[in-house]
This record gives sequence, C-alpha cells and structure tokens, in this order.
Amino acid sequence: MPRRMLETAQKELKRGARGAGAQARRGAGNACASARVLVLSILTSALMGVAGWAFLAALDMATTTREAHVWLFALLPIVNVATAWLYRNHGLRAQRGNNLVIDSTITGTPIHVRMAPLTFLCSTATHLAGGSAGREGAAVQMGGTIASNVASLFHVEGHDRRDLMMAGISAAFGAAFGTPLAGAFFGMEMCFVGKIDYSAALYCLTGSFVGNAVSRALGSHFVFQSIARVPAMDARTIAIVIAAAVVFGLVARLFTLCIRTVKRLYARLFTNYLAAAATGGIVIAVLFLCLGMAPYAGLSEWMVGAAFRGETTLVDPVAKLGMTALTVGAGLQGGEVTPLFGIGASLGGWIGQVTMGDPSLVAALGMVGVFGAALNVPITTIMLGIDMFGAQAAGYFVIVGFVSYLVAGHAAVYPAQRIVTPKRRGLKDDAALTVEGALERHRRELEELMDE
Repeated sequence: MPRRMLETAQKELKRGARGAGAQARRGAGNACASARVLVLSILTSALMGVAGWAFLAALDMATTTREAHVWLFALLPIVNVATAWLYRNHGLRAQRGNNLVIDSTITGTPIHVRMAPLTFLCSTATHLAGGSAGREGAAVQMGGTIASNVASLFHVEGHDRRDLMMAGISAAFGAAFGTPLAGAFFGMEMCFVGKIDYSAALYCLTGSFVGNAVSRALGSHFVFQSIARVPAMDARTIAIVIAAAVVFGLVARLFTLCIRTVKRLYARLFTNYLAAAATGGIVIAVLFLCLGMAPYAGLSEWMVGAAFRGETTLVDPVAKLGMTALTVGAGLQGGEVTPLFGIGASLGGWIGQVTMGDPSLVAALGMVGVFGAALNVPITTIMLGIDMFGAQAAGYFVIVGFVSYLVAGHAAVYPAQRIVTPKRRGLKDDAALTVEGALERHRRELEELMDE
C-alpha cells in the first residue's frame, strides 16, 4: 500500500511538473508576443505623432490663409469635386473613412497606405476652402493606416493586430487633441457600442501617451479652457446637469440625423456623383459668402472660448450644426469631433448662463457630452473631461457622459460600430448588429407601423 501511494505521488508530481513547464512556456510565449506588440505600438505611435504634428501644422496654415483671403470660400465646389473624383477613382475603400478603420480593426482587413496621404491632403483642402469640419476623422484614418501597414510589414495577425490597430487609434486621438488619457480609452471604445476592450489597455495607453508626447515635442500646442467654479452637487445643480445632459444627447442624435439626411438627399437628387459634389460645394460656398456664415467655417475654435465667457447664443450651435452637416454630408473630408466640441460648448455655455449665472461648467459638460453621445464613447467622455478640465468636476462628467449616451440611442457618426451591449432594454434586438444595421431595422419597423 505505501508503495502504491508513493508511485501515485510520483506520477502526480511528474504531471504537475509537466503542467508547470507547459504553463511557463505558454507564459513566456505570451510575454514575448506582448512585448512585440508593445514595441510595434510605440513605433506606430511615434509615426502617428509625427503625422499628427504635420497635420495640425497644415490645418493652422490653411486656417490662417483662408481667414486672410475670404475668396477661398469660392473654391469649395472645386475642392469637393476633386475630393469626390480622387476617392472614387483612386481611393480604393478609403471613402468609408473611419468606418473602414473600425472594420479593419475587427475583421483584420488591411488598409492601403494611400488612405493616409489622401485624407491628409483632402482634409487640409477642406479647411483651406472653409468647409466646416474637424480633425479627428483624418487623424484616426492616418493612425489606422499606419497601424495596419506596420502590422502587415511585421506579419502581425489575429488578436495582436487588433491590439495594434487600437493603439494606432489611441495615438491618433492623443496626437490630435493633446488628451492622452481620453485617447487611450477612445482606442478601446471606438469600435463598439457597450464594450471596452481592456485587453488592449496597455497598448492603447502607450499609444496615446507616445503619440501625444511626440506631437507636442515637435511643436503641437493645445489650449484648454478652465471651469471658473465647480458648485457642490446639490439637488438643484444635479437637476440642471441631468436636464442639460438630456439636451446634449438629443443634439447629438440630431447631428447624426442631419448628416445622414444630407447624404441621402444628394444621392436621391443626383445620379452623377460629380454633379452632387459640385452642388454641395456651391451650396456651402453661397452660405458662407452671401449669408454671413463665415464664422462657422473650418474648426471654429473661437466658439469654445466664447462659450466659457458666456458670449454664445442658441444661434451658434444651430448654425455650426447646420454647416457641419452640409459639409460632411456633401462629402468633404475632415472630422466631426472639433465641430461637436463647438456645438456642445456653445449650447452648454448658453444653458449655464441662463440657469446658473455661470457658463463655464455647463460649457465644459456640453463640450464633452455632445461629443461622447454622437460617437457612443461614454468612458472616453469622462476621461476627456478630466484631461481637459481636471478631476474637480469628475462627478458631473460621469452624469453627463452616461445620460447623454443613453438619450442618443444607437445613432452615431460611425455606422460601422458593433453593438455589443444595447443601451436600453427596448433596444435589446440591436445586439450583434452594426449601428447602420440597427438604424435600418428601426426604419423598417417604423414603416411597417405606419402601413398598419
């Protein structure tokens, strides 16, 4: 009996030793793979930092030139036609923009290297001619292109490639906006609704901070406003903040609806894509040159400062929303985030001035709230608020981040986002669909209801 027990114990020890050895080998292999992805994330982020600095410098020059030469607005039809022709004939799938980056991250489909220079040149041209657009779209497309091509060059596939793509997205956000904490979460959150991919946390944190550091080291300069006073979280203030968050969510929903409506309108009115592009450019140019809408051209960064000083009215967010919808809907390249900042800040500043006598807190909440609701990124919203304004108002950022996110529903500026966890019980059937698929499902249900 003792001999049998000894033999059993020996077998168990050998089995345990083999298991421990196998586990150690797996651990070493995983550590090597993780280290490799981390090194490639740093490389990707450094390249994106350089690209981000160059892009911001180009936008600054384009903006300065346009403000000195008002006649450049007349180039909008030419710029839009040239952009449409380039993307149709030489862009491959680049016309899908950030949605291509999302699909590439999730499915592993490579992105051709030409997407980066195309979006750089066409976005800069948009701003030179005065189109109301931002910089995030171009930055994310460049970050995704760099990450995809680095992955192909070093034969990175599967989950490692996905992590590298998310790092590239984070690097783009950090380099373009100077907010590395928000950029890290943006990379983990952008591709999904109701999910954060924490497995990519190390790479996204690294990517965002490296991209931001390189961009700043090369000369990128970022200016943030400050909240004059953060009131105590009493019942009245919380009620005002919740009501404002509901408004921000509805405005974000309206923003995406307007862009989709403009796109559909041009598609229905014109069979020739160049005629549609020319008409879209002419409409925007006329509004800028003849109807006094020039203050809402380009990035319109003045709106944020004015909002914090209490100098904005309801006209400002409405005008900026309309001009951005016409610009993006017509096919001009750029992004949506900076216009969303201006729309949210100016609206929030007006609400804060009317309800609290101090515009700065609600301007800050509107700035991040409309952005987060339109992009379906509530955690990024909170981190962006902390990045830009400090942690003293973090409680209010949490309220606005989630309330505006829920109110906006599944509408978003990125139709390719995958819905992992629906926002509300009534939207549970949207699970596993893309945002575009969910919106189409809702449209069909509404049509069936109206036919009854």
